[in-house]
Amino acid sequence: MPAKTFDNLNDIETWVFDLDNTLYPATCNLFAQIDVRMRDFISAFLGLEPDEAYKIQKHYFREYGTTLRGMMTCHDMDPYEFLDHVHDIDVSPVPPSPELDAALKRLPGRKVIFTNATVEHAERVTDRLGVSHHFDGVFDICRTDFIPKPDPSIYDLLVADFGIDPAKSVMIEDISRNLAPAASLGMTTVWIKTDTKWGHASQADDHVHHVIEDLNDWLAEILP
Repeated sequence: MPAKTFDNLNDIETWVFDLDNTLYPATCNLFAQIDVRMRDFISAFLGLEPDEAYKIQKHYFREYGTTLRGMMTCHDMDPYEFLDHVHDIDVSPVPPSPELDAALKRLPGRKVIFTNATVEHAERVTDRLGVSHHFDGVFDICRTDFIPKPDPSIYDLLVADFGIDPAKSVMIEDISRNLAPAASLGMTTVWIKTDTKWGHASQADDHVHHVIEDLNDWLAEILP
């Protein structure tokens, strides 16, 4: 089935949303807080100066896909302790969004969050936005045994868990490489371009069917 043009939204059964820098604007910059808390956790856990801890943090991200995975693999770290620490942040930079609330209410079909963060973090963010009640579930990093996007195996697990028909589904994400497995399964993909490091590293390859710059503006365009 070809990528959808959104002429008939009732043809779409499931909307799969990334969380961070997708449901809220990247300009909120919550990751800056998470970045510092990862560095501080590694510094304390390994007994290193912050600068050395930061180098390890970024090395593990590049080598293992997430810093979490690297710390688990190389240092037998408890993932839950790490995740609890790094997501203990101030979410007040995310403004409540009545606009997103109204759009999701009008958008037909199920809504699911697919995130490399945790359910708890997703709930705090969506509560802050005022949109938690629109989502049927959160598929998080704990459910995948801490394997992050874009590993294809966890997309299969997502589809199985929620009974998703990929041909009748849409995935929306701010990192374009995370859309490749979704497109391979037959989902229609929407990439949100952002002015972030990962946004600049992304690109609209063949697995990206639609490119947008703002979720609320795009939803306003496609909703009848």
